[in-house]
Order: sequence, then C-alpha cells, then structure tokens
Amino acid sequence: MKTNVLLLTLLVLLTSLQLPVRAQFPVMGGTTQSKALPGTAGDQSPKGSGKITGSILDSTQSKAVEFASVALINKATGKAVDGTVADEKGKFALTKLIDGQYTILVSFVGYRNKTIENVTLANGQTLDLGVIKLSPNVKTLEEVTVTGQAALIEEKVDRLVYNADKDIAAKGGDATDILRKVPLLTVDLDGNVSLRGSSNIRVLINNKPSTIVASSVADALKQIPADQIKTVEVITSPSAKYDAEGSGGIINIITKKNSLQGLNLNIDSGVGNRGSQLSLNGNYRKGKAGFNLGGFGRAMYNTITRTQLDQTSEINDVTTLTRQTGDGHSSGLFGQYNLGFDYDLAKNQSLTAGVRYGVRNFNSQQDLITQLFTDGTAGSSSKRNVDAKNLSGTLDMNVDYLHTFKPQQEWSISTLYSRNDLTNNFDADLLNSSDVLTGRQRNINKNLNQEFTLQTDYQTPIKKNQLIEFGGKAIFRQVNSEYRYLIAGPSGNFTTENNGTLGELLYHQNIAAGYTSYTYTTKQRYTFKGGLRYEHTFIDASTRESGTLGVADYGVLVPSLNASKTIKGTTIKLGFNRRIQRPGLQQLNPNFNAANPQVITQGNPSLRPELTNNMELGLSKTIKKTFINATFFGRVTNNAITQVSQPSDSLPGAIVTTYQNIGRQHAYGANIFSNVAVTSKINIGLFLNAFYTSLTGQAMNADGVSTALTNTGVNVSGGTFASAQFKNGWGAQAFGFMSGSQVQLQGRQGGFGFYTIGVKKDFSNKKGSVGIAAENFLSNRFNIHTVLNSPLFRQVNDVYLYNRGVRLTFTYKIGKMSMDAPRRKAKSVNNDDVKSDGNGQTQGGTPGGGQSRQ
Repeated sequence: MKTNVLLLTLLVLLTSLQLPVRAQFPVMGGTTQSKALPGTAGDQSPKGSGKITGSILDSTQSKAVEFASVALINKATGKAVDGTVADEKGKFALTKLIDGQYTILVSFVGYRNKTIENVTLANGQTLDLGVIKLSPNVKTLEEVTVTGQAALIEEKVDRLVYNADKDIAAKGGDATDILRKVPLLTVDLDGNVSLRGSSNIRVLINNKPSTIVASSVADALKQIPADQIKTVEVITSPSAKYDAEGSGGIINIITKKNSLQGLNLNIDSGVGNRGSQLSLNGNYRKGKAGFNLGGFGRAMYNTITRTQLDQTSEINDVTTLTRQTGDGHSSGLFGQYNLGFDYDLAKNQSLTAGVRYGVRNFNSQQDLITQLFTDGTAGSSSKRNVDAKNLSGTLDMNVDYLHTFKPQQEWSISTLYSRNDLTNNFDADLLNSSDVLTGRQRNINKNLNQEFTLQTDYQTPIKKNQLIEFGGKAIFRQVNSEYRYLIAGPSGNFTTENNGTLGELLYHQNIAAGYTSYTYTTKQRYTFKGGLRYEHTFIDASTRESGTLGVADYGVLVPSLNASKTIKGTTIKLGFNRRIQRPGLQQLNPNFNAANPQVITQGNPSLRPELTNNMELGLSKTIKKTFINATFFGRVTNNAITQVSQPSDSLPGAIVTTYQNIGRQHAYGANIFSNVAVTSKINIGLFLNAFYTSLTGQAMNADGVSTALTNTGVNVSGGTFASAQFKNGWGAQAFGFMSGSQVQLQGRQGGFGFYTIGVKKDFSNKKGSVGIAAENFLSNRFNIHTVLNSPLFRQVNDVYLYNRGVRLTFTYKIGKMSMDAPRRKAKSVNNDDVKSDGNGQTQGGTPGGGQSRQ
C-alpha cells in the first residue's frame, strides 16, 4: 500500500511536468551585465524602438555557434548597455534600443572574441548585421601564458565556490588535501569533515550522490585524486530544490571534465613514505558521442597510532578504574573506476549514462594492554590483539535525459541505482600477562544497502526577471545488516552459545517528495530566492530479536529563503532554511561492537529524525587586491541525535556508547575569510572559524535517575595559505591549519594541527610536471586529548598520530584534442541522506532522505 501511494504521488508530479511552457528569458554571456538573470542584477537595458539582429557561425565549419554571447557597448562611455545570447541556430536580436553609436562584442568559449566597431543605429531602425563568423582559438590548446590568477573564491546567492585547480601541494594527494583549504570547512587528521562545527553534511561528486561517498565520507575522500578536482561548492543555505536531508549543509565536489574532440590520456602518480597513488583517465569524443574511462588506486601504509586511556566508572556502588595503552598501525587500498557515455540526441536533447565502482580494503591492527582497579585494588592485567577489517564494494549506475527548450528553460528525467556491500569485522586474541592465549572473540557484520531513485525537474523563466522551478522525486531503499558475535576458548573453536549473539536488522525506507522554487530580481538589484519542499517518509523496520520496531511514517514541510543585495561594492546575503537529519546505519545498527571491550558502541534502530533551523548573514567586499568575506550564522536543532555514554552493567570498567533523540543543540558564530592578490602570481589567504555552542541532553546518575546534562563553550579554528608562480614553470605553495578543542555533550574532544608545503615544475611542453610535497615535517606526532564526563564515569583519552610525510609526484598528458563547443550540462540524481556518527562514518543507500541535484 505504501509503495502504491508513493508511485501515485510520483505519477501526478510527472504528469504535471508535461504542460508546455514557452516563456522567454533573454540573457547575455561574458563578463558584462545580464538582463535580469536570477541571482544577478536587475534589467538595466536602455529603452527605445531600435533593433539589431544577426547570426553567428563557426568560420571553419560554417555551422551555428549556439548560445554565443553578444554584448552591446556604448562607444562614448565604453560600458555595456545591453546584451543577449544566440539561439540554437546562432541567431540573435537586441531590441528596444535607443539611437546612438555602438560597438558589438561577440564571444564564446573556445573562440576568439569578435568586435564590430562603429555601429550606428537610428531611432526606430532595424539593423541586420548579417553573418558574423567566429574563429576557433586553436592557440589556446598549444600554449597558455598565465598573466593573472583566477578568483580563489566565488560567491553565489546560496553557496561559496572554492577554485581548487591551482593547488600545487595537493599533487599526488586526495580530496582531503583540498577540502582542508576550503573556507567554512574543518577536516581532522583522519579525514572527517565538518561545516561550521556540524558533521551533518552531505558530500556530492559532480552533483551526484554515491555510495562510494556515503559508506564513509572520510574513506571516500581518499578515493578522489586531488588532481581531478576543479572546484568545491559549499552550499550553506540549500534551496527547496535540494532534498530536506543534511542539517549542516552540502559539499559538492566538481571534477575536471573534457568536451574536446579527439582522444587523450592523463597519467597522475605519486609516491611517499605514508602513501602512493596512480590514476589513469582517458577521454574520447567524436561528433555527438563521448566516452570516458578512468581508474584511480591509492595505497596507505606506515600509519602508526598510539593511544592512552584512563576512565573511571561507578556501577552498583563499585568504582572501577581502567588504564589502557595501545599500539597500532593501519593500511588500506582504495580504488575507484568509472565508465561514462554521453550522446547528443538532438541540438537541444542529451542522454548521459555512467557506471562507477568503488572498492575499499582498510585493515587496522592494535595491541591493547588493560589493567583494572576495583575500589582502588589493582587486578591482573590483560592483553588484547585486534585485527579489524573494513571492506566495501560500491556500485552506482545512472541514466539521465535533458531537454533544453531555450536558455533557462529545461526539463530533465534522472535515474540512479546504487548498491553497497559493506563488511565490518574484527578478530581479537585474548592473552594474559604472560602472553598465553586465553580466548578469542570475533565480530562479523555484513551490510547490503540498495536504493533506486527516479527524479524529474522542470524550470522556466517568467518575464525577464523571474525563474520558477518545480519537480518530484521517489526513492526506494532497503538495508539489511547481519551481525554475529562469537567467542572461543584457547582452542579457537567459535560458537554462538553462552555469550555469543546473532541478529539481523531489515530496514525499508521509501520517500516521496515534491518542491517548488521561485527566484525574483527587482529593478533595485535585490535578488530573492524562496521555496517549499515536502517529503513523506514510509518506514518498515524489524530485527530478528524484537520483530517489527513500529517506527512511524512521518512527513516534513521544509521552507527556504535566500536574499542578496550589492550596495556600493559590498554584497549582503541573508538566508534561512529548515532541514531534517535522518539517522544513518551506524546510528541504527544494533550490532554490539566490542573491538575494544572498554569502549563499546551500539546503534539504536528506533531513532527518529532531527530538525534544524539555520540562519545566516553574509557580507563580502573586494578592496583593491583584497577580497573579504564574513558570515554570521545561527543553528538550532531539536530532537537531536546525540551520542550518549554509560557504564556497562555486565562488563567491569566498560563504557557503552549509543545514540538517542534526547539532545538540543544551539550554535552561533562567524566565519571570516580574506584573500590578498599580492601580485598577479602571488596569493596569500587567511581564514578563521569561531562559534559558541550549547548542548543539552539526559544521562543517568548513580541512583538510576535520569538527569539533565548541559555543556557550552567556544570552538575556534583557522589557518593561512600562500601560493606563488615563478618563471620557467616553477611554482610553490604552503598551507597551515589549527583547530581548537570541540565541545561535546559530555566533554570536549581535543584539537589538532596540520601544515604542508609543496614545489612543482611544469615541463616546457606543458604536458606534464614533477613535484615534491611535505606535510607535518617539523612534528613527530600530534596528540588529540579528549575528556568526557557524566555523573557515572570520567574518561580521558589521548590519541597520538604519527603523520609526518613526504611525497614525489609526476603527471603527464598523452594525446591531442581539438576544441569543440562545450556540451550542454547534464542533469542527474542526487541523494544525500545520512547522519554521520561523529567519526566520519555514514552509510549510503541507507535510511535517510535523498539529496536532489542542483
């Protein structure tokens, strides 16, 4: 019945999108003013009765140059007064013009600009310029002379865009190295990402979700080569077009793409003392069809971690002190392989399909020595050698169709199938103080997560300064998690009898969603973008032990509003949105994970979603060569999914951590970023993130009574970077970041630091480069000092990370391409739908809402 309701909802949405809409929306390209493009200035065109027409052709192939930009420049003032873009046949028309002397500038990517001087227009005259031919800019492919640097930061009405393709130090690295330098983001030494102190963020790749990302954000970032990242979009105030999921915001990683004709192959490699990587990416395009095939592999090794744990717990009037030390190391192999296809069905229709497979093989080994003190009396010590395996194979397949009627008017249908096979196991050998084997333990946890998504979107301009968007989406999800906990004596024969456990979680989640969004730009250059989104979630959950869990269905209405205005060179942005955060598999999974029996984790399959209201005020201004951005924000979360730790009733000295909907979180703060272009080839940047947070929840006291917990404090992080380009292809870059301790409900998590420096030399033929980068080379180790408190326990945990590293990099490009007009943008499904467990672990294709594409 639930599935029928979902399909009926989707059918109604699809039917509504078949209504024809033919509104005009003229725009212009280049760097000149647009004609009331949503998100930009209002209509400033002069009013008259004159008209200028013409058509634009490729000079070498005599074919139309679609959507070329045409600017009308007042000859006396040198300023652009009007503009438009050519249609799919290369034709254009400028209307309602006053008489005067003009210059016409025609431009398009991949072609030399064409200037037509001394254009005289009389009052009421219609002037036909005839055929205007553009010459391909072939020299651009042969040699590029850098005379200045692209803007490091770009601002849009709902997001901040970081241009990452100039990063030298990240050569041979991965996406983690890039995201560390993006304003507003914090990336710890394990690769876990947070935005303004919230780990409830969603990471997309080219506007698409991926189970490669969703299975673990931290691990997924290690699978994305830094050399392939073009930009990183930080969407702090998502519009109604985005799914309601993701209370903290959205990170969209845009990779470099190729729309050139011909065949090429890119080789990127790096080798270092802690990791190595190799990637091969090929592109082939002929006429209307294009193919791409790529593979990336990364190996991690020589990663050492040492820990020290002191925790005191009180249960049944007995006080237990646990002292534990650990020595461990980890290694991993990460891979990502993709095959893509695109085809232009017609001049205004395109089809895109792709398959992506990701693999993760992460192994860690840790030797623990534990001693318990009961009411001050020392007991015997024990040893525990643990081998943990985190393995996954992820598959994404998509087919997308896009129909562009005219600029800004388009309709798309997108589909996505995702599958994630995840294994999270450990084996532990138990030894006494004399290193004699006394027993063994094994945990087996296999997960299969599948989802299918069908989505349709339509947008069209209304008049000259308005844009309306609406669409619908259906997501069908199934999660299966099997878990077994086995014990054995010294003989090594495992059994589920006695203390062994066996269980299974089956979680079905279907989501039906619809949205509408409206953008309006006034003559006074105010831009408003508002919308509503409704999502209804159908849940059917059960466990082998408890049967049906009775988690109720729920619906949520999500409003959003963004506004911007530029006053005397200062851009002001104001945003409000409501978001929900559905629990992820790590919060739901009832598997009893006791890899370290003193620090145990277990999920709660009865969790409900949390609701967050976000508000922000942003100011940005360019003063000569300095760009400054400051954003002030507030975030209030109700029914928050919060980690709660309690002493174990059955395991002496052990602390069990689970998740409950008992928290309330407030955060208020500011992000400040400044970039100084010292010269055209030298950039220096500074950024600072600071916010006050207040957390409330519940915990048990010694009498077994629930009492309120409150914790408040200030979180501060910041950093600096500098980059420089020199003669003969030389370049250098340096980066440093420091994060203070972070407030948690039951204490504070320790801070950390990170810094790197790199040098690169481009080959004279511009086809390759070599480089060297070093990170944390002045420090032997970092200590993350975490303290947790409650009425029943106190935990002090020190984690020492040894991450001094150096790597050599090599890149080379093989093949020759010829310029072709960029293809139309493709539309695709975005699902973005799980809450992080606070350790960078999230689960794709798991219970949660979808992230719609932008």
